[in-house]
Amino acid sequence: MKADTAIVVENLSKLYRLGVEQQSRDNLATSMASFFRNPLSNYRKYRSLHDFRDVDIANLERGSESGSREDILWAVRDISFEVPRGQILGIVGRNGAGKSTLLKILSRITAPTTGRALIRGRVGSLLEVGTGFHQELSGRENIYLNGTILGLRKREVDKLFDEIVDFAGVEQFLDTPVKRYSSGMKVRLGFAVAAHLNPEVLIVDEVLAVGDAEFKRKCLGKMESIGEEGRTILFVSHNMPQVTRLCNRVIMMEKGEIARDGAPHQVVEAYLSAGQHRVAMREWTNLEDAPGGEIARLRSVSVRNERDEIADSFDIRKPITVQVEYDCLQSGFVLLPAFSLCNEEAQIIFSSADIEPKWAGRERAPGRYVARITIPGNFLAEGTMLINTAVWQWEPIRKIEYHVPEAVAFQVIDTLEGDSARGKYQGDLAGVVRPKLDWQTEFTG
Repeated sequence: MKADTAIVVENLSKLYRLGVEQQSRDNLATSMASFFRNPLSNYRKYRSLHDFRDVDIANLERGSESGSREDILWAVRDISFEVPRGQILGIVGRNGAGKSTLLKILSRITAPTTGRALIRGRVGSLLEVGTGFHQELSGRENIYLNGTILGLRKREVDKLFDEIVDFAGVEQFLDTPVKRYSSGMKVRLGFAVAAHLNPEVLIVDEVLAVGDAEFKRKCLGKMESIGEEGRTILFVSHNMPQVTRLCNRVIMMEKGEIARDGAPHQVVEAYLSAGQHRVAMREWTNLEDAPGGEIARLRSVSVRNERDEIADSFDIRKPITVQVEYDCLQSGFVLLPAFSLCNEEAQIIFSSADIEPKWAGRERAPGRYVARITIPGNFLAEGTMLINTAVWQWEPIRKIEYHVPEAVAFQVIDTLEGDSARGKYQGDLAGVVRPKLDWQTEFTG
C-alpha cells in the first residue's frame, strides 16, 4: 500500500443467500452489541476483515441442499479501486446498486465474501441513523464512548467536546439518553462526532437526507474543510448537485459493480442518462394516444443543447432549449401554449406562455406547430429540473386541451470550473435560480 494511498479495494465481493439468516448482522448497532457480548471472538473476526480468503464461489452458486442458485444475491461483485489520501470520492447509483454494502465493508460492519479492503488511518463513519451510539447512554457519554473506540484519550476528546456539541446543536439534551432523541438529533450528533474526532477517513452515506436544510449546509461545509485539510472522504448521495460540488472524483455503481469512474460531471451525466424514469424527450407517434382533445394534441417535448441535440444534462453556464411540437386539429380556435419549470421539491421556478405577437389572439390553421423556448445560461440554479407543458383553448371558450406534468427532465450541473454566478465560492448557494448579474460599484469615500 503506497504511502499516499488511503484506501485500497481489491477484488471485493459480498454475496447474500436470500432467505437464509446471515451469521453477521449488517448494521452497526447489532455489530457493536455483539462485540461487547463476545469481545475476544469478535476482535478476532474484526482482525480477519483486513484480509479475506477466497471461498468456493462456484459451490455457492450451484446452491446447496437448503437453497438454489436463485437464492444468491451479489450485493457487491469483484470491484477494485484505490483512493489517494486527501481525495473526496463520491459514490452514486440507483437503490440496490451496492453502495451501502460497500461502505459497510469499508467501515468493518460486515465482512466481504471475497477480496480485501485496506484503509490507512482512523475511520469515522455515518451510515445509519444513530450509528455508533449506545441507546441507553446519554449524548455526552456517547461522545466519549466513540472517542475511546477510535483510540482517543479522554483529554483529546475534552478538547473537541464543546465544538462537537455546538455543531450538533443538542446542548440542552446532552444528558438525555440517546434513545429519546429524534432521528434528526441522532444524525446531527452522529455527524458531529464522526467529523470532529479527527478521522483520516470519513465515510458518509445518504443518512444526511434526514437532516434539515441548514444542517445539510453545515455538513457539506465541514466535509469541504476536512478535504482541504488533506483527509479522505467517501460520500454516497442521490443529490447530484452536492456530489458535483463536493467531490473531485465519482464512482457509479450498477448491480454491485463499478460502471463508471472518473470526473464528477462526466459520471453524473452518465448516471442521469442511465435513468429510465425521467427522460429528456417524449414523443407520441400515434395521434390517438397523444395527450389532448378534439382541438389540439401534444406530439413531442424535448430538451436540447446549443448544437440542437437532445440532452439531459447542461453546464450551468450554457443555454437550454425546450422544444414542444403539437397539432392543431380544427380551425377557428385561438390556442395558448404554455409550460412551467419546477425543481425536484415541486417548487415552480417560473411559467411561460406563447404571447408572441405573430400568434397572440389569432386563430390557428390546422397543422403541426413547433415552439422553441431558450432559457439562457447562468440563469437556473444547479439541480434536477422538470418541464410541465400544456395548451389552452383561449377562444371562443377558455379550457385546457392538454396538460402533461413532468413531461421531460434535465439536470443543471455546476462544474466549478468557469464563469458562473458562484465565482470562486464553492459552498452551498440558496435559491431556485442563480442569475449572473452585472454589478457596478463605485468608490465614493
